[in-house]
Amino acid sequence: MFDDEARATTMPLPDGDEAAWRATAVQTARLGEEALETGDLVSAREAFLRTSDHYRGAAACRREGPPNDPAALGLSRCARDYFCRAAELLDGPFAEVSIPYEDGEMPGYLFLVDDSGTARPTVVYTGGFDSTCEEGYALIGAAALECGYHFLAYDGPGQGSMVREKRIPFRPDWENVLGPVVDYALSVPEIDGDKLVQFGSGLGGQLVARHAVHDHRSAAVIHNGGMTTFYASWPQLPEAILELIEEEHDDEATALLETLAKEDPGVRSRLRYGRWSFGARSTADYVRKTAEYTLTANDVQEIRTPVLVLEAEDDTAFAGQASNFARAMTAPVHHVVLRSAGDTGRHRPEATSVLHRAVFDFLAKVR
Repeated sequence: MFDDEARATTMPLPDGDEAAWRATAVQTARLGEEALETGDLVSAREAFLRTSDHYRGAAACRREGPPNDPAALGLSRCARDYFCRAAELLDGPFAEVSIPYEDGEMPGYLFLVDDSGTARPTVVYTGGFDSTCEEGYALIGAAALECGYHFLAYDGPGQGSMVREKRIPFRPDWENVLGPVVDYALSVPEIDGDKLVQFGSGLGGQLVARHAVHDHRSAAVIHNGGMTTFYASWPQLPEAILELIEEEHDDEATALLETLAKEDPGVRSRLRYGRWSFGARSTADYVRKTAEYTLTANDVQEIRTPVLVLEAEDDTAFAGQASNFARAMTAPVHHVVLRSAGDTGRHRPEATSVLHRAVFDFLAKVR
């Protein structure tokens, strides 16, 4: 049923993006409520998970707008609410958590395998450029629980409710973000502090690797994507525009970026979302800021933790970066090209199953 719903909401429709996702979410939520009334908790849980995903799809259709867009906020809150309703129907304990961060908190979710109190290895999920921590459950969290790992996901600066609700943008020094998450994890009795696994996807992989340069408390790192630099890659831009941006000829660069944005909705969406999620003054400033999200070979050599580098065979935006990362590593590293996975992102069961095999085979050897 999920595949049918996903196909229905991604079919070309006139103005048919947010409205289609929202309508499908309402329909799927109704199925969940009906299942709940009959006591079918499994069907209710799965329906609510799909409802959350559909609302997240609707919210993504509005990501070109500002972070305080009321409609986007409402859709994002619906996605979180239904995700929590689904998670509460899982067999194991689930909790919404607040992770101390600077003068405030980061929101997150903690899933436990069972209520035995046993300290277990734990997978910590860091999302990417336009990610939310809810996405981590489908990508790696559910599989982690099945394999006997607890699962902790969080929204950091620039992600999910941190940017939508609190207006806190991305920052490149992720050791100052993930460090507090590790501190929190070490305070949870059910988490084995010697067996923390960091899983980062897309830009999140680069952020997790950046953390591992400075913090060696984790037992393993999963770098899904192998990114070493986010510079001018999302979207990819012509060299002529990059030269103008680097020389700070922003008026000329902005005019060219606006032309690209008119011609390509994907470019427009990424530039606008990047501008406000990175706290940039302009789209040209956003592109410049992405250069700060770079790992040098010397940085990578400072990582002491075993790393699994996952690379999609058809990745063009970051081609060659995973190989460069793996070659620079001096600690144990395993580089896997997911040849049958294609896009390692959402809604691709065949992709995530390949990813799961690679991840948990690697962790079995590390443990």
